[in-house]
Amino acid sequence: MTEAVLVAVDGGGTKTDVVALTADGEIVGRVRGGGSSPHFVGLEASVAVVEELVCAVAGDRPVAAAELYLSGLDLPVEEEQYLAALAGRPWAASARVDNDLFAVLRAGTDEPDAIAVVCGSGVNAVGVRADGARVRFPSLGELSGDWGGGYGLGAAALWHAARAVDGRGPATSLVDALCARLGAGSLPEVIEDLHFGRRAHAELTALPPDIFAAAAAGDAVAGEIVDRQADEIVAYIRAIVGRLELADAALPIVIGGSILRAGHPRLEERVLTGMASIAPRARLERPDAPPVVGAALLALDHAGAPASAHERVRAALA
Repeated sequence: MTEAVLVAVDGGGTKTDVVALTADGEIVGRVRGGGSSPHFVGLEASVAVVEELVCAVAGDRPVAAAELYLSGLDLPVEEEQYLAALAGRPWAASARVDNDLFAVLRAGTDEPDAIAVVCGSGVNAVGVRADGARVRFPSLGELSGDWGGGYGLGAAALWHAARAVDGRGPATSLVDALCARLGAGSLPEVIEDLHFGRRAHAELTALPPDIFAAAAAGDAVAGEIVDRQADEIVAYIRAIVGRLELADAALPIVIGGSILRAGHPRLEERVLTGMASIAPRARLERPDAPPVVGAALLALDHAGAPASAHERVRAALA
């Protein structure tokens, strides 16, 4: 009889990684496909992408359990809807669905008390405790009190630049940097293009490198934006540490996302200072392993696999 496999999925807005593995940690298949975040492609299209990849990686092997970690599953009701959409598929009979941040967290640490913070196009965080307690956030943008990430930083740069041009705010090098990055002749041109739909608001996500460069060069306005982002990251950490009562723990804080992983000195130093006042024994961890490793490790966790299986997965997918 063909041995049953575990299937682990990490799905984002642009790509989806899937691995099939045995209960002792042997990787028997690995594939990558297009984006499967329900937030970007919709529920039905997401399920279709995942199913195609799962069937491809499993082949003729039965699937004992499927672990799906997808961006865009930010609310319990969204997870319930996704599980309902999987109903009737043989490979999904024992499926678990969760937010992709938990895969990021598991990829970065084996410790039972831990936090993951991601700051890339957006910003979000999760925390776990050894007894199974978890903290997560709705991550619905301004509706749920969120700020930052690529779009938030870009929008803040535009806001300050607009006020610099019309005299309501201090001068900033972000005016010229923004126009150069977006290929515009003037800031009013950018604003009008955005207003009339001639330019996509998503273009603002290209601005963070210019913001950090300006801050490093001494621009006070850019520095204020960077500091605000650091303070938002610290706010996530403070909330999780408080809710999970982990202030005294030697806590790994796994970081992900292009902005946090870039190692911008001003941002990182302010985050570290904030961390020290909240959880003095906490430390930042930058995982080399991709999130699909975390998804595979979580599949092994839930299957009760031995430590040797976890080590085998880390070695195979490094």
